[in-house]
Amino acid sequence: MVKSSLRYMFKIIVTAIFVLGVGASCWAEELKIGAGAAATENILKKIKFPFERDTGIKLDIIDSGPVQAMKDLNAGKIHCAIGGVGFVEWMELMEKSGSPIPDKSVYKDWVIGEDKIKVLVNTDIKITTLSKEQLTAIFTGKSTNWSQVGGPDKPIVVVLGSQIPGTQSVFRQKVMENAAFTKNAMMGTTAEDVKSRVIWNSGGIGLGTLSQVDYQVNSPATPTIARPITLITKGAPSEAVKKLLDFINGQGQQYIIK
Repeated sequence: MVKSSLRYMFKIIVTAIFVLGVGASCWAEELKIGAGAAATENILKKIKFPFERDTGIKLDIIDSGPVQAMKDLNAGKIHCAIGGVGFVEWMELMEKSGSPIPDKSVYKDWVIGEDKIKVLVNTDIKITTLSKEQLTAIFTGKSTNWSQVGGPDKPIVVVLGSQIPGTQSVFRQKVMENAAFTKNAMMGTTAEDVKSRVIWNSGGIGLGTLSQVDYQVNSPATPTIARPITLITKGAPSEAVKKLLDFINGQGQQYIIK
């Protein structure tokens, strides 16, 4: 009886080792990508399964935001960085964050898509449009109640994200004319976290990507806030990155949010 049990346990262990070995070997290689919200939500999440299926390359997507992604790329921790910001603006963002890139000439960049920054509002606020002036008043803290911008008598809860500096930087430049965000904002982290806080806080408002607009939030009409989605490598791209670029520009287009 004891011997049978031991043989049975041995078979289970051997089978488990075999399965784990097969699972580990099914990926030809792994591609590590540091990304911002626009790239993650609009492109990488959409193409992940078909790209991995067709190439055998596993996508390790690190949703860290463009500043941290660039730091990781500079340190050689990832293969490429992708963010919803142009190369020049990305370098300016690194300067402002206190992590300037000393030799920009060693980096290669490709525009792989475009995102539209969307304003996400809690569904309790049935407002249909917000002008540039109204958005500036809200995000600077000048307007603190929705009644001041055509909405109900309810306090405005501005939600910002520590890991979406690219989104917020572009919004500040194109809408707020570089005015500072309110110091009374609720602080979140990722794009998903910002959206979640908007959903659960009556009167909430935050910034997100085009792919985040759904029945859970109200996204009023606003001035168009478009931005490029840029992929950067340090030096020449690896073969895996080349395959990613080819996939995004080719069959991946059918999956990408536009």
